Amino acid sequence: MSDIDPTGIIRIARADGAETERAEPLNLGLRVRELRKERGWTLEQAAGQAGLARSTLSKIENGQMSPTYEALKKLAEGLAISVPQLFTPPSKGQVSGRMAVTKSGDGQAHATATYEHRLLAGALRAKQMLPYTARIRARSVEEFDGWVRHDGEEFLYVLTGVARLYTEFYEPVDLRRGDSAYYDASMGHNVISLSPEDATILWVTSLM
Repeated sequence: MSDIDPTGIIRIARADGAETERAEPLNLGLRVRELRKERGWTLEQAAGQAGLARSTLSKIENGQMSPTYEALKKLAEGLAISVPQLFTPPSKGQVSGRMAVTKSGDGQAHATATYEHRLLAGALRAKQMLPYTARIRARSVEEFDGWVRHDGEEFLYVLTGVARLYTEFYEPVDLRRGDSAYYDASMGHNVISLSPEDATILWVTSLM
C-alpha cells in the first residue's frame, strides 16, 4: 500500500495556480452596448429594432435603469440573440500566444510507491490542462490504497510497455503502445504495468 496520496499531483498543479479563474460579474449595460456596436447600430437603430424608446435603451446601457423581463425579451429579439446570451460574457478575442517546451528528461518529478510522475509545461501557470508522463511501478491493484479519483476528465496514452487500466464501472482493459483511453476522472481508476519493464504513459488531466 502507498502512504502517498496518488491525487497529490493534481493538487500540486492547482496549488501552483492552475485553478479556473473566477468570472467577473457581468455589466449588463456594457454588454448591451457592445452587442449594439458589434452590429454597427446607433442608439436609434437598436431601439427601433427592439421596439424600445431611445431614452430607455440609453438608460439601460448607462446602468441607470434595470430592465424588466419584457424589456430584456425585446432587447434579445432586436439583437437576434437569446435572453441568456445577454448575460453571457463575450469570449476572449485576444490571442495569448502562450507556449512551453519541455525537453525529453526534463519536467518536475513527483514519485509515489505506484507511479513516477513527471510534470510537463511546468512554466505555464493557470493551465486548464495538466500534462504529465508516468512510469508505472505498480504490478497489482492491491498496491493502491483504494481507487484514485479526482475532478475533471482524463486522457491516457501508452508510450511503452503494456498497461492495464482498472476503472470503477468497467472491466479492466489492457493497453499497449499507441493505445489510449479517455474517461471521467471522478470515476475510480488505477493503472498497473503488465510488461516486465515499467510501462510509461502520457496523462493529460483537465483542471476545469
